[in-house]
Amino acid sequence: MKPSLVLKMGQQLTMTPQLQQAIRLLQLSTLDLQQEIQEALESNPMLERQEDGDDFDTSDPMADGAESASPNEQQEAAHQESSYQEPSQSIDNLEDGEWNERIPNELPVDTAWEDIYQTSASSLPSSASDDDEWDFTTRTSSGESLQSHLLWQLNLAPMSDTDRLIAVTLIDCINDQGYLEESLEEVLESFDPELDIELDEIEAVLHRIQQFEPAGIGARDLSECLLLQLRQLPAKTAWLEEAKRLVTDYLDLLGSRDYNQLMRRMKLKEDELRLVIELIQSLNPRPGSQIESSEPEYIVPDVIVRKHNERWLVELNQDAMPRLRVNPQYAGFVKRADSSADNTFMRNQLQEARWFIKSLQSRNETLMKVATQIVEHQRGFLDYGDEAMKPLVLHDIAEAVGMHESTISRVTTQKYMHTPRGIYELKYFFSSHVSTSEGGECSSTAIRAIIKKLVAAENAKKPLSDSKIAGLLEEQGIQVARRTVAKYRESLGIAPSSERKRLV
Repeated sequence: MKPSLVLKMGQQLTMTPQLQQAIRLLQLSTLDLQQEIQEALESNPMLERQEDGDDFDTSDPMADGAESASPNEQQEAAHQESSYQEPSQSIDNLEDGEWNERIPNELPVDTAWEDIYQTSASSLPSSASDDDEWDFTTRTSSGESLQSHLLWQLNLAPMSDTDRLIAVTLIDCINDQGYLEESLEEVLESFDPELDIELDEIEAVLHRIQQFEPAGIGARDLSECLLLQLRQLPAKTAWLEEAKRLVTDYLDLLGSRDYNQLMRRMKLKEDELRLVIELIQSLNPRPGSQIESSEPEYIVPDVIVRKHNERWLVELNQDAMPRLRVNPQYAGFVKRADSSADNTFMRNQLQEARWFIKSLQSRNETLMKVATQIVEHQRGFLDYGDEAMKPLVLHDIAEAVGMHESTISRVTTQKYMHTPRGIYELKYFFSSHVSTSEGGECSSTAIRAIIKKLVAAENAKKPLSDSKIAGLLEEQGIQVARRTVAKYRESLGIAPSSERKRLV
């Protein structure tokens, strides 16, 4: 083939850097957006936060002559400089007698010892002085790991160096739930043979660790964990011996809820077995979870919905949306006709600041439009709850606001709405639909709410099966298959009927 030149016409979609930035900001969560804004403030000197009460500078930021300070600022600076030098001159001219006479016996201070070191109950905050359960550590500590909590108790326990080495190794093998993950034989193999450590020594040290707090720590299985907690209860606790016997010999029957077999083997009546099970249920099967090592994660709502005069109002959370503006002083340094490197840099920074502010405004406007349409569509949920949720898909909102579905998906991801019923992610309001016998539609969220309500009101001795729940839904005009009921039930974290059976 001979090479040739061919002229073709075509269309190609090209995304400008400004559009890419707008799309990227649109899909960020509130916390990520705040971090992005902070990075922009640190990297771009033209950007600054607009504090409450500040007014935008209406002068032309591209105008010249803004380099020098105003006469008032120069006069104020000169006054501060002269007032700073006066004390040193007057001190040099004072004689010793005058110096001693002018110094008061008690110099005034601007802080008190109690303001920094709170040593008494009266120095606690006013909000906490009336609260007997006020805990200083819960407001100042950054979280403690389970291992560090156990090592702290280990340092208070007297033992030999060898036993302490064994204890540290065992503590390292305890997982976040509080169970010993490695067997004692595997722990023994990890030690140097020259230490001459025996298996009995490791087991003895383990028994000492199992006396630490929280109760049940260091257990090798669930039975031992519950038994350790029962042993720390007072000896006069009712049904204590029966509970120890149950968790030691018949825990598998309790897990399968075979109450008839339990009553037969333990020779207990139904009411007596119920009291024994209640005592076991008061224990913690995951004792390590009591020590929270991670920091709590807070959700900052992007949109606030409230009812005023029988109307639902939608507004952006201004506390989560910091307002930015172009710094008028730095913008005034930019000269139109100057092509130097410094002026070019400042001009580019000014343009990027304007693009960034415009992208934030576009994000807020899009979020407001989508949230308003969601509230308009889901008024029933806001008034009556989950059972009144209507079916809603991304296409419905995209068609209402005149945007693409991908844009709606970005807006509703990791964005939260604060309502009188709680804080929900925007995606929570979208759900598929199921046809009803009357020709209408019912959302999957409403069906989940009905299933949750039916399970909450069921007889604990005879819990509802998935087929029975499907029949009850059909009586309400909602045609749902048993497999669909099982899927919805599992999504709600509700166990099957065989596992929900309890003694009353």
